[in-house]
Amino acid sequence: MTRLKTRVVDLIEALGPLPVNEYMAMCLFDPADGYYTTREPFGAAGDFVTAPEISQMFGELVAVWLYQAWTAIGRPMPVTIAEIGPGRGTLMKDMLRTLSRLDPTLANGAAFAMIETSPRLTEIQKQTLGATPFAIGWHETIETLPDQPLLIVGNELFDAVPVRQFVRAGTGWRERVVGLDDEDTLCFFAGAGSVDSTLLPLDAAEAPQGAIVEVAPARTALMAAIAGRIARNGGAGLFLDYGHLQPGVGDTLQALRRHNHEDVLANPGEADLTSHVDFAALAATVRAHGLDAHLSTQGNFLLGMGILERAGRLGADAGQATRDKISGDVERLAGPQAMGDLFKVLAVLPRGVPIRPFATAD
Repeated sequence: MTRLKTRVVDLIEALGPLPVNEYMAMCLFDPADGYYTTREPFGAAGDFVTAPEISQMFGELVAVWLYQAWTAIGRPMPVTIAEIGPGRGTLMKDMLRTLSRLDPTLANGAAFAMIETSPRLTEIQKQTLGATPFAIGWHETIETLPDQPLLIVGNELFDAVPVRQFVRAGTGWRERVVGLDDEDTLCFFAGAGSVDSTLLPLDAAEAPQGAIVEVAPARTALMAAIAGRIARNGGAGLFLDYGHLQPGVGDTLQALRRHNHEDVLANPGEADLTSHVDFAALAATVRAHGLDAHLSTQGNFLLGMGILERAGRLGADAGQATRDKISGDVERLAGPQAMGDLFKVLAVLPRGVPIRPFATAD
């Protein structure tokens, strides 16, 4: 039994079952034993690989999009270029290199910011970015960023923000909780809390007994804070994650450890817990702040930004093995059977500002 699992069991015995979002938050962010506070989960030696770790092309194209956005909103200076939930710092490293080539004036004049809550990951990011000539500041929240236009990117950010789950029980929906069975083993139960049916997807009314829906108020709050900043100070945002473009009924909570799925309750603190992102809900929050929200699959976004052309240039003078790897990376990032369809993109822009590959508001 993991140290955190022992503590979770003790907590449930003392105070009663934990709602799913509280269990997820403990597993991921507990200061002593949380997943993100105690380990480096990224890469082949970790539990999962993110898009920036697959190929430099991902960060390069994201940087091109941010540069386009900055140009389209009038090239404001000073400006903050931020990454929220920046992993090992690989995406920011590739963006800095690309932006410095695209426009040295922007790269030298912008305030670069990393928004990170984990002290351990902050140290890893500082190692990754140690050689960069640009000044980078670290922040725990967006609230401490300067009051100026903001260009912000988040890759695989929202999937790790805890969700609440509700299970169909009788005529209503009860909050799904983590409790103990007769053998003191962690189990899911339908708890006492209920949910306002107006917060549920439209097809929830037809859902069978035992069906599960996910509601993510913490994700909505984070998106509202980001959108509020952009609405107030100007800027743009780009968020990439796995999820769905339309809300629906279903349990997407999952645990990933050593590149394999495992039971969500098996090893608290030692596996990554995530759930699919409801991009429609995030887009609605963005639009409520008077901004445009554009939605796409990651595949369509990367193809629209020119990943095939970039791959051709990278492989032009390379050997066959390198060209094969580049081709495989493109397929992995943009192919419909890989990340291309599973991952979605949300672009946040001032109203009426079209930027490739989003021609009009969706």
